[in-house]
Parts: sequence; C-alpha cells; structure tokens
Amino acid sequence: MNSVGPVDVLVASLYDELRAIARREHFRAGAPQTLQPTALINEAYVKLRKREGWESRTHFLGCAATAIRHILIDAARARMTSKRDGQVFAFTERLDSLANAVPDDNEVVRLGAALKTLSTVDPNLALLVDCRFFAGLDEQETANVLGVSDRTVRRWWVQARAWIHHEMAA
Repeated sequence: MNSVGPVDVLVASLYDELRAIARREHFRAGAPQTLQPTALINEAYVKLRKREGWESRTHFLGCAATAIRHILIDAARARMTSKRDGQVFAFTERLDSLANAVPDDNEVVRLGAALKTLSTVDPNLALLVDCRFFAGLDEQETANVLGVSDRTVRRWWVQARAWIHHEMAA
C-alpha cells in the first residue's frame, strides 16, 4: 500500500514553482541536456521524499533548490566523462545574472565544489546561494527561508559572491 506523505503534498501544491525552477535550470545548463525539467523535478522528489519535518513552504523550496543543485552537478560530472572540450564560462563574473548564460560543465562542477566547501565554512551562505541562484528566490523569499531580514540577505549575498569568486579564481 502506498501512502501519501508530507513531501507528496508539498510537491503537489508547489509543482508549478518547482517546474519553473527546473525549467530555468534546464535552460541555464545549456545543451546537450540530459535532464528535462520534469526529470529534474522527479530526481529532486526522490531526494526530498526521504526527508520529513518541513518547517514551511519556503524551507521546502530551499531544500529543493539544494537538491536540484546536486542533481545538476552530478549530471555535469557525468557529461564531463564523455566530453572534454567546451565553452568556458566564469560563474564568478556575475553570479546573480547567470540566468541567460550557458556554463561549461567543468564550471558547474567547480561551483559545486566551491559551494560544498562554503557549506562547511558557513552553511547559511551556501543555502543563500542555493536559494538565490538555483531556486531563483528573491531577497524576501530567501530571508524567509533563512529566517533573517532582507538586509541580511543582501549583505550575505555580497559575501557569498566574493567568497565564491575567490574560491573559483584559485
């Protein structure tokens, strides 16, 4: 017997928002794309279904953004095993305006490594990047997820971009 859990309810109620996130990330990832938006949502669902205790809608979306980031980085790693040439794009040039950029898989993997390191140094900054960059949440929505003011989000966003820029330039 298959029961409906809290994640099922959240995914159903937030499907349109999750689909918008997945479509944007699918477009941003460029071609060749191995994950269509629906597949990206399904993969995130599989990761999120294992967890319980969602505090709010924004908490769930923040976690979904992190799951989507992990999925995209894993997909980029997989594509890198089959190809080595590609366009180089620096994520750190303007982290907040990459929606129309087509990044290189190597850069996606490097960003993933930088965010993994950042999550050990300052988990709030890493979650902020997931919310702002991967989930596309605005300052207020990100502030709600993190439980801080929008002014703090702006200050942390500057810190996170500077830290990632430094990390990826090394």
